[in-house]
Amino acid sequence: MTHEVEMTEARITEEMIKDMRTKIGLKLRIEDSIHNEEATRLAILKFAAGVGDANPLWNDPEYAKKTRYATIVAPPSWIVSVFAGVQFGWRGLGGFHNATDFEFYKPVRLNDKIIPECTYIGFEGPKPSKFAKEMIIEWFESKYSNQHGEVIAKGKWSIVRVARAVARKKNKYGDIKLPHPWTEDEIKKIEEEILSEEIRGSNPRYWEDVEIGEELKPVVKGPMGFGDTLAYHSGGGTPIPIIGAHGVALRYYQKHPAFGYRDPDTHALEPVFSGHFIQKASKAMGVRMPYNAGFQSFCWQIHLLTNWMSDEGWLKNSYTEYRRFVYHSDVVWLKGKVTKKYLDENGEHCVDIETSAVNQREENTMPGRATVILPSRMDKASPVARRL
Repeated sequence: MTHEVEMTEARITEEMIKDMRTKIGLKLRIEDSIHNEEATRLAILKFAAGVGDANPLWNDPEYAKKTRYATIVAPPSWIVSVFAGVQFGWRGLGGFHNATDFEFYKPVRLNDKIIPECTYIGFEGPKPSKFAKEMIIEWFESKYSNQHGEVIAKGKWSIVRVARAVARKKNKYGDIKLPHPWTEDEIKKIEEEILSEEIRGSNPRYWEDVEIGEELKPVVKGPMGFGDTLAYHSGGGTPIPIIGAHGVALRYYQKHPAFGYRDPDTHALEPVFSGHFIQKASKAMGVRMPYNAGFQSFCWQIHLLTNWMSDEGWLKNSYTEYRRFVYHSDVVWLKGKVTKKYLDENGEHCVDIETSAVNQREENTMPGRATVILPSRMDKASPVARRL
C-alpha cells in the first residue's frame, strides 16, 4: 500500500489576502529561525563546507593571517546561516524561494556576533501561474548588523506561495527524467571539472586587467544528493525554524501544526521544508524529487564570484532569480560574464557580471547579476582596506 504525506492544505482566498494586507510593514519575530549567531571558526568552516566552497580565506587560519584581513573571515553568503527566512502567514500554502537581492557593506570577521532583523514588505497577486494556476509573490527585507552596530549586509528576498494540491495536479515538470541517468564517463568528466576549480585567492585581480566580455572560470555543483543537502542544512542553511528532535520537535509542532507533518512510513514528525531531502515530502509540495533551497543557489553564485575576484576584491551586490528546481541527481554549471566596468559614485573600480546556473538540460536555473569592486593598479585603491 502506498502512503502519501499529508500536509495542511489551503487555497488562496480573499479572506487570506485581506488578513495578510494588515501585516505589511510588520517587523517579524525571527528568534526561532536564527541558526548561527557568532562567527566562530567552526561555524564558518561548516557553512563553507556545506556550500562546497574550499577558499582558504574561510578555512585556513595560517593562510588568512597573511591576507589583508589578518584572520579568517566568513564568505559573504554566511549571513544566510544566521538567518535565511521565516515561515509567516498564508497558512496551508506551499512556499518556494523566488529571488534574492543583497548589498554587502562590511566583512564578517572571526568571532563577530551578527544580529539579524526582518520586515514584511508586502505581496503581489494573485497572479497566473503555470506551476499551480495562481500564485502570490511576497517580499521581505532582511538586515544584518554586527556587535558594533555596523550594518554588514541588507537585502530583499521573495517567496512564491501556491496551493500544494493544485501544483501536484498540474505536475508541470512531469516529463523530466529523474533521477538523471548519468553514465560513468559523464560522472568522471563532471568530477574532473569540479576539481579544476580556480580559486584566485592571494593573486589579486586588478580592474585594469579585466575585459568586457571576459568569462569567469565555471564552478560546478553536483550531482546533487542528500549529503549535499545535509551539509548545507547542518552548516546553518535551514530555510525556516530550527530543526528539533523528539520532545523539542513535538512541542514545537503542537504549537505550530502547519509547520510539520507525520511521515507515513516512519511515523516521525518532519518539518514542511523536508521536501529538500525527503521524496514524499517534495511530492506533497508538487515537486517530483527533493530539490535545492533558493538561498543555497544564492550561495553558489557567491562562491563563483569570490573565486574570481581574489582576496583583494569585494562583492558589492548580488541578485539572483530561481527559475528551475535543482533536483537530486542534477548538475549545475555556475557561469559568469563581465558586462561592464566603471567607477561608481564613490570612485571605486566596479565590474558588473551577468551570472547563470545551467543544468544538464541546458536550462538556466538561476539567472543573476552582481557587482564586484576590484583593486586598481593605477591608484593602489583596495576595496577591502576601505571596509576594515
